[in-house]
Amino acid sequence: MIALKEMPQTATMNIDGVSVEFTEGETIYEAAQRVQKSIPTLCYDPRLEAFGACRLCVVEVEGIRNPVASCTTEATAGMVVKTKTSAIEKYRKTLLEMVASENRQVDVDPLRGFASQELTSLVVEYDAKSGRFQGKQSGQSNTDDKNPFILRDYDNCISCYRCVRVCAEQEGDYAINVMNRGFETQIITEFGNDLRDSSCTFCGQCVQTCPTGALADKKAMRAVDQPGEISKTRSICPYCGVGCSVDILTKNEKIVGVQPAMDGPSNEGALCIKGQFAFDFVQHEDRLMKPLVRRDDGELHECEWEEALDRAAAGFKAVREEHDRHAIYGIASGRAPHEAAYTMQKFIRAGFGTNQIDNCSRA
Repeated sequence: MIALKEMPQTATMNIDGVSVEFTEGETIYEAAQRVQKSIPTLCYDPRLEAFGACRLCVVEVEGIRNPVASCTTEATAGMVVKTKTSAIEKYRKTLLEMVASENRQVDVDPLRGFASQELTSLVVEYDAKSGRFQGKQSGQSNTDDKNPFILRDYDNCISCYRCVRVCAEQEGDYAINVMNRGFETQIITEFGNDLRDSSCTFCGQCVQTCPTGALADKKAMRAVDQPGEISKTRSICPYCGVGCSVDILTKNEKIVGVQPAMDGPSNEGALCIKGQFAFDFVQHEDRLMKPLVRRDDGELHECEWEEALDRAAAGFKAVREEHDRHAIYGIASGRAPHEAAYTMQKFIRAGFGTNQIDNCSRA
């Protein structure tokens, strides 16, 4: 007999006077998010295990004396929750002012990363003053790290540890970690080395989850002073057959950066080093804009597609006539979409009657 998996039990709770159904094991925060109840947070990333470090997500629960962190507190049947009260909002504003007072700057450029505006937005929303708790600061920027991709500006770090956790939980690299406590807290690599000498694969996950821009995309930051508004265009990464969704950042129709799509069905906010940082080829001055054919002088010359395709067809025909069909094989590009890969294998198998077709998608 086949054992049927027991379905999670559902129950109801009350959030701000609204009856909300939840599934066993869900937290207050998750249930609130589903019904569009806004609860601020700085240490939360839906892809990571809840951490409860920033305490901005605290809510009042009837029958519990002190506010609880909604991201780590499981919902229970009949629970009555208030997400916004005068006391809670005052508490959140004070926390934000403590964080903002310690950071070198709050208003950072959105080119730094996907989540870089989270602290900025909350400070504006709560009108939190950045100088109220001015004093000793933690975090020490590592401007000497010569890696070409990631800026480590820890003067803006708030010790939410999202970068450390995403590196461990999502990538399994464990390239960065936490050292010391309190004002001496530092985000470090193994033995304090550069990222290049660590187990970092430069996937950029730490950059995109950072809520303050303490970790930033160096390549995108090149365009900070360029005029124009930042535009985002949803596309698919061309580097392999996985089909990761990306948001291409442009200024004046020129690509300045790439961010992973957090709702991408195949990547869910993840990218490899190529998908994240290798986009300069698109606008490179040496990129071919027209096909080239070798003429009688032995040199390559630009031509129109009709001539190039005719020359290619003639070459295939000559090889088959002289050396038989098995002298022809094809290698499909890993950058090609499924439709192009299907056409390529049909071209080789049906067009020439051979199964000598492979692809380069194993990189």
